[in-house]
Amino acid sequence: MDERKQDLCKYRIGQANETLVVAKECYQNKHYKDSINRSYYAAFYAVKSILALGVVDFKRHKDVISFFNKNFVATDIFPREIGKGLGRLQQKREKSDYDDFYIASADEAAEQIAIAETTISTITEYLNKEQNN
Repeated sequence: MDERKQDLCKYRIGQANETLVVAKECYQNKHYKDSINRSYYAAFYAVKSILALGVVDFKRHKDVISFFNKNFVATDIFPREIGKGLGRLQQKREKSDYDDFYIASADEAAEQIAIAETTISTITEYLNKEQNN
């Protein structure tokens, strides 16, 4: 496999883990809207780490998620819960970022963190298996 692709993949999964740490810090400091935002981006960067290994990449978030769902979730490489979780992450992030009067709760932020953790760990497991093949 191309060394540059591997390096980009490692960078992006590292970025995912780092962003998840920030999501948790925001949560601990009761910045729930920011925690929701960072949880989404943590999972998004993990998905982008997979795309780094292929020949495609996208600028728009909806294109990244659509490609991932079509090529990795619909084909049962990843469980459907991962695709559904990404959808929930994206919806909550858009609400927290763009709805003027949206007030994020601790429960919502905690749920988003849990989804991001599951997404990142599942993708990391996949990447480790791919690397060993």
